[in-house]
Amino acid sequence: MGGLDDLYQELILDHYRRRRNEGALDRPSVAVDHSNPLCGDEIHLEILVEDGRVARVGHTGQGCSISQAAASMMSEAVTGLPLQDALDLVEHFRLVMHGSEPGDEERLGDAIALEGVAKYPVRVKCALLAWMALKDAIETYRRSTN
Repeated sequence: MGGLDDLYQELILDHYRRRRNEGALDRPSVAVDHSNPLCGDEIHLEILVEDGRVARVGHTGQGCSISQAAASMMSEAVTGLPLQDALDLVEHFRLVMHGSEPGDEERLGDAIALEGVAKYPVRVKCALLAWMALKDAIETYRRSTN
């Protein structure tokens, strides 16, 4: 490993050690719980929706460095996005994790560092856990407001 791979590994470890947006929100619009029973990773995700946008994200959980760093990275990437743009980003990240398309660094932000996880199928679910929880949260929110 070297160069960019080392930088990405450090970025993942930084998000794992200093998780952004970790914790509960005062008044979330919706909260969901997801887990990966194969490895024990868990996430409790809360979002606050204001004016059709992801205004705030809060998360707690436990698991491997990949799953916890991914939650931190996701929370930064989607804050401020309109709900549909956030869902589109979830789908882009899912395709990146399955090796179907290259990651768009501008859209993904720090989460681009997880692109290499696609080479390790057993770890893909770890990286996707928080992102799939976000998709569930947005869909749950939409159902509750229609």
